[in-house]
Amino acid sequence: MSARDDLAGHLSYFRDLGVRGVSRDPIWQERGEPPTSGSSAPDDTVAQADPAPPADPAARLTELREFIGVCTRCKLHTLGRKQVVFGVGNPSADLMFVGEAPGADEDVQGEPFVGRAGQLLTKIIEAMGLTRADVYIANVIKCRPPGNRNPEPDEVATCEPFLARQIDTIHPKVIVALGTFAAKALLKTDAPISRIRGQVFEYRGGAKLIPTFHPAFLLRSPERKRDVWEDMKKARALLTESD
Repeated sequence: MSARDDLAGHLSYFRDLGVRGVSRDPIWQERGEPPTSGSSAPDDTVAQADPAPPADPAARLTELREFIGVCTRCKLHTLGRKQVVFGVGNPSADLMFVGEAPGADEDVQGEPFVGRAGQLLTKIIEAMGLTRADVYIANVIKCRPPGNRNPEPDEVATCEPFLARQIDTIHPKVIVALGTFAAKALLKTDAPISRIRGQVFEYRGGAKLIPTFHPAFLLRSPERKRDVWEDMKKARALLTESD
């Protein structure tokens, strides 16, 4: 094997792992125009390349988790986080939930959405006729920001490629973005979640993406639970249509 072939092999390997420094895929570098309200299929939805699903998603996720390791790539590892919170669920799930970042309970247990907001998310999933084992749950940020503050741009930029690789590996039919930061990261939009929730966007790999309110917001504003349930009914219908 020539040096050129060897280098190409290394670049391909790290590109598969989602490393930003060697990726030639512009998807995660570009910012689309903010989506407009009132349409379930707006003209400015994010058009993404269609990656081929891997033969063994569980093994690929394990490989990615091992590559991330204890992670010292951004400043969060110096700000009190206990561990990386990677993701949990079915590696071949048709439905994927993406949240913002781990909280205190998640940081201790190493699993996303296990605190009060997570318990509410579990009830929502069960109301859809599914279990946590049927879906996949992850966050944009894999480490807890101190004091549960909002993720900062450099932290999102560092962690975002790992979420991209999780999505490409799982190859879900429907993605639910939970809250403002998940919607912003996935759709590259600054539109408020109140304006875009419930809309259906075409997403990378042919998935349908639905933004909705974060379960933590529902704990503070329980009157919005009906809105989220309408969004979940839409997600469930999309899953049925794609069967």
